Amino acid sequence: MAKLWSALVLVVTLAAATAALLAQGGRWSWTLDLFSHFAPIYGLVGLVCLAHVGLLARGLRHLGVGAGFAAVLGAAALMAPEYLRPAGPTSAAPAGTIKVVQFNMQRSNGDLARIADWLATERPDIVTITEARHDLRDCLTRQFGWRTAGAHGDLIIFTPAAYTVMRRPDLPKGVDLTFVNASYAQVGGPVEIVTTRFQWPTNEVTRKQPGGLASVLEQLPRDRMILTGDFNATPWSHQIRALDRSLGLARRDRAVATWPAEVFGRAWPLPILAIDHVYAGPGWATVKVERGPWLGSDHYPLIVTLAPVRP
Repeated sequence: MAKLWSALVLVVTLAAATAALLAQGGRWSWTLDLFSHFAPIYGLVGLVCLAHVGLLARGLRHLGVGAGFAAVLGAAALMAPEYLRPAGPTSAAPAGTIKVVQFNMQRSNGDLARIADWLATERPDIVTITEARHDLRDCLTRQFGWRTAGAHGDLIIFTPAAYTVMRRPDLPKGVDLTFVNASYAQVGGPVEIVTTRFQWPTNEVTRKQPGGLASVLEQLPRDRMILTGDFNATPWSHQIRALDRSLGLARRDRAVATWPAEVFGRAWPLPILAIDHVYAGPGWATVKVERGPWLGSDHYPLIVTLAPVRP
């Protein structure tokens, strides 16, 4: 049994090491970049292999060590930039803070009461819902008196006060991208809120969405902008790194996994993919970044508290 287990570990580790190596090519190939999203798994598999290398047959131990280190180092090369990158200014000062919640509620989620109760406890200033349903919209506007932007679609911005203006930027031709944006009056100046959703990176449509989003944001004031969304892409990917460089905003979450939040309809406490993100302009400092509780969705909520940067 031990030999069978060790052989299985070796085979899986060789596959992980190969995938981690192929993921490095994501700098030049969209297809190879698909491998990068699972970098934490490659690293974990490599560590398990190194821990079990003594159980391998003597002739396979060098191969096991090499595969284990290749998987770990390949994963580290993909993940290290996320921990080393600047994530914008930070602040511990509570004055003027706003709490932003980004949440993909999942269309099939029937637990609206749980969502509403949690939001009542959190008391956020901005809530952006992906895969929003109109019954949730009606529930939140009735219970909290919140105002909405994008009320008739599946991306909705909820705020205590109505937006002051909605300038709809033009998308480049050939780009299929859903987004909602609006400007809100705040102490210190107007705040532009944008929320969006990218398709899965396996979808051909997704290739043009990062450039389309960058074009949208160029047409809006970005100093006090807040961008949220379900980007369906992890920070280990070259797709997200390129997006970070192109937007003129700082992504405030750092490796906060939000998916999957459930397995077979039950809460799953170990999400592995960080695919929900919150960006903010240089006019905001990050106070806190948190992951919310399970609310009946396949995503966990992402909570980011921001404070205005004082001149």
